[in-house]
Order: sequence, then structure tokens, then C-alpha cells
Amino acid sequence: MFTLPKTIRKLIEELSKLPGIGPKTASRLTFFLLKNKDLDRDGLASAIANLKTNLTFCEQCHNLAENTLCGICSDKNRKQNLICVVEEPLDVIALEQGRRFDGTYHVLGGVLSPIDGIGPENLKIQELLQRVKTITGEVEIIIATNPSLEGEGTAMYLARLLKGSPNVKITRIAHGLPIGGDIEYADELTIMKAMEGRREYGA
Repeated sequence: MFTLPKTIRKLIEELSKLPGIGPKTASRLTFFLLKNKDLDRDGLASAIANLKTNLTFCEQCHNLAENTLCGICSDKNRKQNLICVVEEPLDVIALEQGRRFDGTYHVLGGVLSPIDGIGPENLKIQELLQRVKTITGEVEIIIATNPSLEGEGTAMYLARLLKGSPNVKITRIAHGLPIGGDIEYADELTIMKAMEGRREYGA
């Protein structure tokens, strides 16, 4: 009985672990990498390896970064007292496509989900509260978690925590985004309208 070489089987197995890629797609990708002579395999391998060695998390917003601060937090033209709270780094990329937002971000690293064992201690919530305390003057927190059950629950939890701060205005992005949808898949116009139509958010 014919079996594939161990090296090929290992690559297929690893590619199959990626979201949206099953064994058949992983096999096709593996053989494409094997057959394509013009492909820079070393460059691809190096780029994957550098994801772990060259990337870190921004000390202020917890977005992906290559230095202590990400490019957004280190930008002097950004309003440091205008903070958009999102779930994941992909949400920052999606919101930046509109190029209309001149504030900064705060990446929670997920949402509250008791059924999955994710509580406040598993997210960057305390870091957000500490960050707000360091800012003098008025602060606007735009809660931009996804309009899912978990996203709404997280938004309500954050609003309750922040409501007692006298210098903090809490807003929630408008529901121009579909219920149950994710920010990263929304088009530029929908995101722009959602940001423009944000409203004050209370617990």
C-alpha cells in the first residue's frame, strides 16, 4: 500500500489545522508548494517563523506590534483620549480601512463567554481601566465589540465598569453591522456608517 513521505504528510497535517482548510485543500496546497519552482519557499518559511520572533503586543492597546508601541499608539496625530475598544486585532484592521477614525484602540483579546470559561480576568479589561485613569481630561470610550450575544454582554459589562468615572463618555457603535456578523467581514461603507452613527451607551 502506497503512503506519502512523512515530510509531506506532516505538512498536510499542519495545514489542515488552519481555519477553513480541510485535508483535501491542505493536500492541494502542499503539492502546489512542492511543484511550483518559482515560489520562494524559504521566504514563506521565514515569514511564518517571524510571526513568533518579530511580533509582540503593544504595551498600551495590546494590538500586534513590532515595537513597544504599535504604529497607531505611537502616532502623535491620534487622539489618545478617544479609545475604540475591539475584540481582536483583525477588528482594528477592518476599522482602519475607512480611514476616518483619528483615535486609538484597545484590543480585549476576545469577549466574555462563561460557557467557554472566558471571564473578565482572561481579557484586557483591567488594562483598559488603568489606561483610562492615566488620561487627563475628557475621555470617550467607543465600544466596538461585535453585535453578537457575547459581544453585547461584554459591551454591557464594560459600560457598567466605566460608568462611574466622571470624565468618561461611553458610546457604542451603531448597528450598521448585521446582528451575528463580525467586523472583519464588513465593507468599508458599513463600517463608516457604524462609526458615524455611534451613540452614548449606558448600562
